[in-house]
Amino acid sequence: MTPTDIAKVRQSFALLTGPAEKDAFATLFYARLFKEAPFLRPLFPNEMGELRQKLMATLTLVVRELTNLEELGPKVEALGKRHVGYGAKPEHYALVGAALIWALQEALGDQWCQETRDGWVAAYTLLSGVMIAAAESVAVPAGA
Repeated sequence: MTPTDIAKVRQSFALLTGPAEKDAFATLFYARLFKEAPFLRPLFPNEMGELRQKLMATLTLVVRELTNLEELGPKVEALGKRHVGYGAKPEHYALVGAALIWALQEALGDQWCQETRDGWVAAYTLLSGVMIAAAESVAVPAGA
Protein backbone atom coordinates (compact mmCIF):
# COMPACT_ATOMS: atom_id res chain seq x y z
CA MET A 1 0.00 0.00 0.00
CA THR A 2 1.20 3.45 -0.82
CA PRO A 3 1.10 6.41 1.57
CA THR A 4 -1.65 7.88 -0.64
CA ASP A 5 -3.69 4.67 -0.32
CA ILE A 6 -3.39 4.78 3.46
CA ALA A 7 -4.27 8.46 3.61
CA LYS A 8 -7.36 7.99 1.43
CA VAL A 9 -8.56 5.03 3.49
CA ARG A 10 -8.12 6.95 6.72
CA GLN A 11 -9.70 10.15 5.41
CA SER A 12 -12.73 8.36 4.02
CA PHE A 13 -13.25 6.15 7.07
CA ALA A 14 -13.15 9.22 9.30
CA LEU A 15 -16.28 10.45 7.52
CA LEU A 16 -18.21 7.57 9.11
CA THR A 17 -18.11 9.46 12.38
CA GLY A 18 -20.66 8.48 14.96
CA PRO A 19 -22.31 5.26 16.07
CA ALA A 20 -25.39 5.90 13.94
CA GLU A 21 -23.32 6.44 10.78
CA LYS A 22 -21.21 3.38 11.49
CA ASP A 23 -24.25 1.19 12.12
CA ALA A 24 -25.91 2.51 8.96
CA PHE A 25 -22.76 1.69 6.98
CA ALA A 26 -22.56 -1.84 8.42
CA THR A 27 -26.26 -2.38 7.67
CA LEU A 28 -25.71 -1.19 4.09
CA PHE A 29 -22.72 -3.52 3.72
CA TYR A 30 -24.54 -6.63 4.95
CA ALA A 31 -27.66 -5.83 2.91
CA ARG A 32 -25.53 -5.64 -0.24
CA LEU A 33 -23.60 -8.79 0.62
CA PHE A 34 -26.78 -10.81 1.17
CA LYS A 35 -28.41 -9.37 -1.96
CA GLU A 36 -25.45 -10.30 -4.15
CA ALA A 37 -24.64 -13.59 -2.39
CA PRO A 38 -27.78 -14.86 -0.62
CA PHE A 39 -26.16 -18.26 -0.12
CA LEU A 40 -23.89 -16.60 2.47
CA ARG A 41 -26.79 -15.52 4.71
CA PRO A 42 -26.97 -18.85 6.61
CA LEU A 43 -23.36 -18.34 7.75
CA PHE A 44 -24.46 -15.32 9.82
CA PRO A 45 -26.59 -15.01 12.95
CA ASN A 46 -30.22 -13.93 12.65
CA GLU A 47 -29.61 -10.93 14.93
CA MET A 48 -26.93 -8.84 13.24
CA GLY A 49 -26.49 -5.99 15.76
CA GLU A 50 -23.44 -7.41 17.49
CA LEU A 51 -21.90 -8.46 14.19
CA ARG A 52 -22.31 -4.94 12.78
CA GLN A 53 -20.46 -3.62 15.84
CA LYS A 54 -17.69 -6.20 15.36
CA LEU A 55 -17.36 -5.28 11.70
CA MET A 56 -16.90 -1.62 12.55
CA ALA A 57 -14.47 -2.41 15.39
CA THR A 58 -12.40 -4.51 12.99
CA LEU A 59 -12.42 -1.82 10.32
CA THR A 60 -11.41 0.76 12.93
CA LEU A 61 -8.47 -1.42 14.00
CA VAL A 62 -7.39 -2.04 10.43
CA VAL A 63 -7.57 1.61 9.43
CA ARG A 64 -5.63 2.66 12.53
CA GLU A 65 -2.88 0.06 12.04
CA LEU A 66 -2.33 0.27 8.28
CA THR A 67 1.10 1.76 8.83
CA ASN A 68 2.00 -0.89 11.40
CA LEU A 69 1.59 -4.17 9.55
CA GLU A 70 3.89 -6.01 11.97
CA GLU A 71 1.29 -5.36 14.69
CA LEU A 72 -1.75 -5.78 12.46
CA GLY A 73 -0.63 -8.95 10.67
CA PRO A 74 -1.08 -11.41 13.56
CA LYS A 75 -4.51 -9.96 14.37
CA VAL A 76 -5.64 -10.36 10.77
CA GLU A 77 -4.23 -13.90 10.67
CA ALA A 78 -6.20 -14.79 13.81
CA LEU A 79 -9.32 -13.32 12.21
CA GLY A 80 -8.79 -15.46 9.11
CA LYS A 81 -8.39 -18.58 11.23
CA ARG A 82 -11.58 -17.80 13.17
CA HIS A 83 -13.50 -17.37 9.94
CA VAL A 84 -12.79 -20.99 9.02
CA GLY A 85 -15.03 -21.99 11.92
CA TYR A 86 -17.77 -19.72 10.61
CA GLY A 87 -17.75 -21.48 7.24
CA ALA A 88 -15.89 -18.81 5.26
CA LYS A 89 -14.19 -20.04 2.10
CA PRO A 90 -11.52 -18.33 0.00
CA GLU A 91 -13.99 -17.59 -2.78
CA HIS A 92 -16.22 -15.67 -0.35
CA TYR A 93 -13.61 -12.97 0.18
CA ALA A 94 -14.09 -11.44 -3.28
CA LEU A 95 -17.83 -11.17 -2.63
CA VAL A 96 -17.22 -9.50 0.73
CA GLY A 97 -14.71 -7.12 -0.84
CA ALA A 98 -17.14 -6.12 -3.58
CA ALA A 99 -19.88 -5.46 -1.00
CA LEU A 100 -17.46 -3.43 1.12
CA ILE A 101 -16.37 -1.23 -1.77
CA TRP A 102 -19.98 -0.74 -2.90
CA ALA A 103 -21.14 0.17 0.63
CA LEU A 104 -18.28 2.63 1.07
CA GLN A 105 -19.09 4.30 -2.24
CA GLU A 106 -22.77 4.54 -1.29
CA ALA A 107 -22.07 5.82 2.23
CA LEU A 108 -19.49 8.40 1.16
CA GLY A 109 -21.41 9.73 -1.83
CA ASP A 110 -19.64 12.70 -3.40
CA GLN A 111 -16.68 12.21 -1.05
CA TRP A 112 -15.86 9.01 -2.97
CA CYS A 113 -13.26 9.20 -5.75
CA GLN A 114 -11.00 6.88 -7.72
CA GLU A 115 -8.07 7.40 -5.33
CA THR A 116 -10.27 6.48 -2.37
CA ARG A 117 -11.44 3.37 -4.20
CA ASP A 118 -7.86 2.44 -5.05
CA GLY A 119 -6.84 2.78 -1.41
CA TRP A 120 -9.66 0.59 -0.13
CA VAL A 121 -9.08 -2.02 -2.83
CA ALA A 122 -5.38 -2.13 -1.93
CA ALA A 123 -6.15 -2.44 1.79
CA TYR A 124 -8.79 -5.14 1.30
CA THR A 125 -6.62 -7.08 -1.15
CA LEU A 126 -3.72 -7.09 1.30
CA LEU A 127 -5.78 -8.03 4.34
CA SER A 128 -7.97 -10.63 2.65
CA GLY A 129 -4.83 -12.26 1.28
CA VAL A 130 -3.45 -12.57 4.81
CA MET A 131 -6.78 -13.92 6.07
CA ILE A 132 -7.05 -16.49 3.28
CA ALA A 133 -3.49 -17.71 3.82
CA ALA A 134 -4.09 -18.04 7.54
CA ALA A 135 -7.37 -19.86 6.97
CA GLU A 136 -5.75 -22.29 4.56
CA SER A 137 -3.09 -23.07 7.17
CA VAL A 138 -5.77 -24.46 9.50
CA ALA A 139 -8.26 -25.85 6.97
CA VAL A 140 -8.95 -29.55 7.26
CA PRO A 141 -7.73 -31.41 4.15
CA ALA A 142 -10.43 -33.00 2.00
CA GLY A 143 -11.12 -36.59 2.98
CA ALA A 144 -9.68 -36.19 6.48
